[in-house]
Amino acid sequence: MALGALVGHATAAQPQMEAALDALQGARSHLVAANNDKGGHRGAAIRAVDEAIAETRAGIRYAGY
Repeated sequence: MALGALVGHATAAQPQMEAALDALQGARSHLVAANNDKGGHRGAAIRAVDEAIAETRAGIRYAGY
C-alpha cells in the first residue's frame, strides 16, 4: 500500500526516490555510529544527509500532489 493512501490520497509510485531515501537513512545511521567527529566533518556530513533526506521527502511529496 502506498504511503499516500495511508494519509487519504494516492501518490505516484516513486521507487527511485524511495530507494534513495532508504540509502540516505542508512548512510546517516552509519555516520551517527562512527567514532569521534573527524574534525567536524562527521557532523557536517550528518547535517548534509539530513538536508538530502528532507529534500528527497519533499520531492516525493511534490510528485504526489
